[in-house]
Parts: sequence; C-alpha cells; structure tokens
Amino acid sequence: MTTTRSTAADTTTAPAANARDLALAHYAARGVLEHVLARHDATFQQQVALRAAVTSDTPQTPDDLLAQVQGSLKADPADIRATLDELLAKQLLVADGAYLRPTGAGRELLAAVGAETAPLSARIWGGIPAEDLAAAGRVLALVTERANAELSALTA
Repeated sequence: MTTTRSTAADTTTAPAANARDLALAHYAARGVLEHVLARHDATFQQQVALRAAVTSDTPQTPDDLLAQVQGSLKADPADIRATLDELLAKQLLVADGAYLRPTGAGRELLAAVGAETAPLSARIWGGIPAEDLAAAGRVLALVTERANAELSALTA
C-alpha cells in the first residue's frame, strides 16, 4: 500500500488547519527548543523572560517583565515571579534599583541557544514557500487575536 502526503503548497488535497494541528506544531517546535535549553540548564519560561529583558528598548521592572511574559505565555503570575527569581539566582538577570537588567551571562545564554537552534530552525522552516508562510502568519495572528479576546472575556 502506498501512502501519499500532501505538502503545505498542495492546496488541492491538504486538510484545513485546525486547533489540534496548531498545538502539535507548537509543541513539536517547543520540544526542539526545550531540548537545547536543557543543555544549558534553562527552562522555556526562563528563556521567554530573559528574552523579554534582553530585547526591551527600556529598562524593565519586575512587574513589566511579568506582564510581558504573562502576555506571551498566559502563565500564572506566581510562576512568572518564581522564574524571575530563578534568573536572578542564576545571575542571568541582576537587580538595578527598581529594574531588572540582563547580565552578560544572560545575553551569552540567549546567544548560545540562538546559535544552537539556528540550524535546527533552518531545517524546520526551510523550503516552505514565502506565500505559505505569509498565509500562515495572517491566520496565526488572527487566531492569537481571537483567543486573547476569548481569554480576556473568560477572566474578566
């Protein structure tokens, strides 16, 4: 028996994306990243919080970082505060008055993880036509917007 698989570019037989497909893609890609992070004794949530501190144009208070991470991950604020404490304990963030700033070690960690994941990401994303990526980007942005609105209504 021969099985054929449709590709993203094959719109005549490709099934429509759904929530399960989105979740499977997310967890598959996250699994790759978490594998790399584990080699650096870091967690996904730590990486998200550290990236928020590193990429910010202005100094961030703990509450600023908490809000950014919560906006991204929808995680429990107590868990995010614990993550910030872990980053401080590992000296990947440092308290500077009212602000938390990334340390050289924190920047180096993100650079190392980025260098290790770059070839993996290239293999994962490589060869997907630009028009498919653009369509997926539009759909994912709309799904994110709608899911955020539903979550906001549920938690109001």
